[in-house]
Amino acid sequence: MSGSPAGTPPPGLRLSGMHHVAVIASDYARSRHFYTEVLGLQVVHEHYRAERQSHKLDLQLPDGTQVELFSFPTPPARPSYPEACGLRHLALRVADMAASVAALVAHGVAVEPVRVDPFTGALFTFFADPDGLPIELVEGRDRKTAGTD
Repeated sequence: MSGSPAGTPPPGLRLSGMHHVAVIASDYARSRHFYTEVLGLQVVHEHYRAERQSHKLDLQLPDGTQVELFSFPTPPARPSYPEACGLRHLALRVADMAASVAALVAHGVAVEPVRVDPFTGALFTFFADPDGLPIELVEGRDRKTAGTD
């Protein structure tokens, strides 16, 4: 444990934001379509690494945060939904929840009913990527108050 007060980074560690989140897909083409065509993330780089039999696709959100999409020959399945140990879900901010849900539904994505976070008042909902990774949409609240976990 550090001697720093709670919420204060240790000396020398000055985090400035999230750089990327990495996701492993079981079907690269299906997940590439989902993240680029359904969610609309911008392709930054795309590589096939023959020595690993693995695709690596760097995608970017408008704020610069990136999602790395990987494929591997036989990745293990997610052990449970959504409370698996490790990454619980990916949360994305949207400006218009109703329009965002309508766009997902138009692509055939099953979306949970929109709820209101009792602590922040933020609207939120969940859906899943092609491999069942939970993705949360949060309507345009400040990062410090958003998050329904």
